[in-house]
Amino acid sequence: MATTNGLRVFLYVVLWLFAAVLLGLTAQRLHYTTHIPLGDPLHDGVPFYDPIIAELLASSVLTVLWVPFVVHVLHRDDDYGFVGTFAGEILGLFTLFILWLVGAAIATTFWGDLSWCHQFLPCRILTVIVAFAWMGWIILLTLLIISLLFAFMNNSFGRPLHGRYDPRGRRSWMRKCWA
Repeated sequence: MATTNGLRVFLYVVLWLFAAVLLGLTAQRLHYTTHIPLGDPLHDGVPFYDPIIAELLASSVLTVLWVPFVVHVLHRDDDYGFVGTFAGEILGLFTLFILWLVGAAIATTFWGDLSWCHQFLPCRILTVIVAFAWMGWIILLTLLIISLLFAFMNNSFGRPLHGRYDPRGRRSWMRKCWA
């Protein structure tokens, strides 16, 4: 039988994969636009960069760094302070949620329909960037809902996000022995 933590870990791994792919795609797009080859008609051959691509790059970097920490906390019983609580996880997820939403929405506004230029690699890359931005946002939304529901139903916003805690203080005997 699947557990809530098992589902969360699976979704975090999928999110990490989407963020890693988005990181590579946005880095490639930034490299292409800041090093435009000679004779390329884009932007009259003048190097530039898209600010929204930089925002999506930053969002994916933050996600790639955040996910391993959360998965580590989910597998350990250690205390990591506020960051290791459900409130910390929800705050982190909400921050990433907003970043990914803004990036995906603005990218969709700019490059929502590039079907007219799919024969060119840069257009295909922009289309894939938009797709992965929305897929990552959907995973973040799902994780945010699961964490909010679990924390609300168990009244555990200040408790460790791994969800395994003993109200009697399982480790309290160790503290007494070493005091």
